[in-house]
Amino acid sequence: MQELLSTVFLLLLLLDPLGNIPLLLSLLRGFSPSDRQRIVLRESAIAGGVLLLFVFVGDWLLAAMRLSEQALEISGGLILFMIALRMVFPVGSSDEAADMDGDPLIVPLAIPMIAGPSALATVLLNARQTEHPTSLVLAIVIAVIINTLILLSAGRLARLFGKAGLAAMERLMGLILTTIAVQMLISGVRVAFSLPPQPMIP
Repeated sequence: MQELLSTVFLLLLLLDPLGNIPLLLSLLRGFSPSDRQRIVLRESAIAGGVLLLFVFVGDWLLAAMRLSEQALEISGGLILFMIALRMVFPVGSSDEAADMDGDPLIVPLAIPMIAGPSALATVLLNARQTEHPTSLVLAIVIAVIINTLILLSAGRLARLFGKAGLAAMERLMGLILTTIAVQMLISGVRVAFSLPPQPMIP
């Protein structure tokens, strides 16, 4: 249960539903409420399917690309760190990123907004490390469902918290994600270079 909850929490940080609300509202501002709901449900289902696919093809991908688990952990930590920095120190605006017309099929909502490279790399890494893939599948399903519910409530949340409130929560999640990324880097480097484990902070 502890592993399940920690995986769900990490995936929610990576999916970043609160941080994606401004982009989502900007992308779908020309659609009716029913169409927005349909698009969010469709794109969330596609993103969830891609994440679940990576659970079962992860080993094959690593073997095909001749990548070690340590290389994946270090690169995943670097990606997480860059994502976290962007969450803490955002650059650009949602309106600039949302400069597109028509129904946003798959790109950019499903990929990379929901199932981004950091989430995919984390799923790959967890699929390699876990002894219970069922737990990882359940964690992905729970995280995607929570993410979908938040995105479906994007309009209400934006009015409730305002831009400043959403930005503050995203920065807080970015700080937490920075710590997780640094821990991944430390673990990957320690195993790759056979360094002794560091004592945990009491």
